[in-house]
Amino acid sequence: MDQLGAVRAEYAALREKGLALDLTRGKPSAAQLDLAAGLLTLPGERFVAADGTDTRNYGGLQGLPELRALFGPALQVPPGQLIVGGNSSLALMHDSIVYSLLGVPVGGSRRWVDEERVAFLCPVPGYDRHFALCERFGIELIPVAMTPEGPDMDAVERLVATDPGIKGIWCVPKYSNPDGVCYSAETVARLAAMPTAAPDFRIFWDNAYAVHHLTDEPVEIADLLTLAAEAGNPDRVFVFGSTSKVTLAGSGVSFFGSSPANVAWFLGFMGKGTIGADKVNQLRHVEFLRDEAGLREHMRRHAELIRPKFEVVDRILSKELGGTGLAGWSSPAGGYFISLEVPEGCAKEVVRKAAEAGIALTPAGATHPYGNDPADRTIRIAPTYPDLEELEEAILGLTVCIRLVGAEKATA
Repeated sequence: MDQLGAVRAEYAALREKGLALDLTRGKPSAAQLDLAAGLLTLPGERFVAADGTDTRNYGGLQGLPELRALFGPALQVPPGQLIVGGNSSLALMHDSIVYSLLGVPVGGSRRWVDEERVAFLCPVPGYDRHFALCERFGIELIPVAMTPEGPDMDAVERLVATDPGIKGIWCVPKYSNPDGVCYSAETVARLAAMPTAAPDFRIFWDNAYAVHHLTDEPVEIADLLTLAAEAGNPDRVFVFGSTSKVTLAGSGVSFFGSSPANVAWFLGFMGKGTIGADKVNQLRHVEFLRDEAGLREHMRRHAELIRPKFEVVDRILSKELGGTGLAGWSSPAGGYFISLEVPEGCAKEVVRKAAEAGIALTPAGATHPYGNDPADRTIRIAPTYPDLEELEEAILGLTVCIRLVGAEKATA
């Protein structure tokens, strides 16, 4: 039997298994959620925060000071410049865009909705929910390539310096989604200092994986908020973070950080829609995590659960596809994803064949604006949610699909 016939037989056997495996989203597993089960018994009958606030009552729009102090260092934001929100940092990103569209941003002269054109730079591969948020409000998406140091800064600097319609850039600076890249100190410094044609240009700094390390040597990134202030651009940066993958994904807390002027601007709009987020939940997070050491220990336990899953993916891909020229993949030191690169023009077909075999993957193209990967080669792998046995079966099946598509292309 020739190579194509052999791999077709493998694929037929794979389909006969009747699998139902899902690698589509970067969700914590049940075992990870169990790590935070103690939250559900807190804060007990004591509802008073450190400053005497009764957390059961109204007020406290900015959030509990002790929670802001706990997460400020990890997010590289002074506690006084942090706002605590509900369970979703994406909701804070949404609100930041809406507030900018309907109100004049700090340093700007008019509302974004009154501009002739609003565009965001999108490092690719990137996070599909960032792109979808911009699309929802008619914001143009301009892709820029990712490098091992972060976004291609030559391209970023050239674009923002000459185009006043470019109002922002999406950044996941540590263990980027999906390739795991960590921004270099040079990249962060250039983002902080670069000239921009738009005086109200904003860096949406989604530090989603600030504490999500997979090794015993956590990656540290430069402090963008401080560097921007030192460069004379104190209002350039919007920092976002959350505990979605730290404690309970559906019942966590989120954070917005920026300059004092931007924090006042944000609170001015936020206060029209809420009298404050769930302070009881904020208090239980403080009592559960306790301090920076408690947060580090909790995340170490997360790493013990998910590191073997990343190792399984790397081991199987290396064994089945290493040296074949059919795939390359990232080996991140943290975060939640692995970026898989297949031959140009093959990603959609690999994902289609995997789906027919009962292996659900994020749609090909999701890592690019408008769902369009021009090279059709990037596939995002989310290994955290399945158990090890299911994950191993899914990745083995995925390699069969890649080898089949590669063989079909070679004989076309």
